[in-house]
This record gives sequence, C-alpha cells and structure tokens, in this order.
Amino acid sequence: MTTGNRIVLRGTELRYALVRLIALVGPATVPELLDGLEHWGFAVAGRPSKTVSDALRWERRRGRVRRRDRGLYSIGEMPRSTEHRIIRRVKE
Repeated sequence: MTTGNRIVLRGTELRYALVRLIALVGPATVPELLDGLEHWGFAVAGRPSKTVSDALRWERRRGRVRRRDRGLYSIGEMPRSTEHRIIRRVKE
C-alpha cells in the first residue's frame, strides 16, 4: 500500500524497518523513529506513534529492542542470521 509516494509499512516490514533504524542511529525516541521512516520514504498506518510503540513492544519481547525510558528505545541482541534477514528485507 502507498500513500502518495510513500510505502505504508505494517507488520513484519514495520518491525524490521524500526529495528534496522535503531541499529543504525542508536537510541531513539518514537518521534525520531517516525522521522527516520519518513526520511527513508515510508509511512505508518493508523495513529503512527501507537503503531510504532506496538511494533516495538513485539520486538522487545524477542530481545531485539530494549526500552531505555518512556518512548526511548535502543538495539538489543539478535543472531547474525536474523540481523542479515532484517537488513535484506528492509532493502527490498
């Protein structure tokens, strides 16, 4: 799905893009992550801050993202194979 010339991310694609963005820029707030996604040409459906928070909660449970403070997230740990899969999917 697209909004104008932006690709709307949801589900796995959104989670992977967020994990990759955090890995590249370091600890980031939800608004900073939304700005980063917009810079990459992506959009988020629904209420963006809630959608991103929900996606990050999913990734927190898997240990790929850590919550540092309210609305502040940093990268967690993941196997190299998962990291490579995320990088490949985000590039597509």
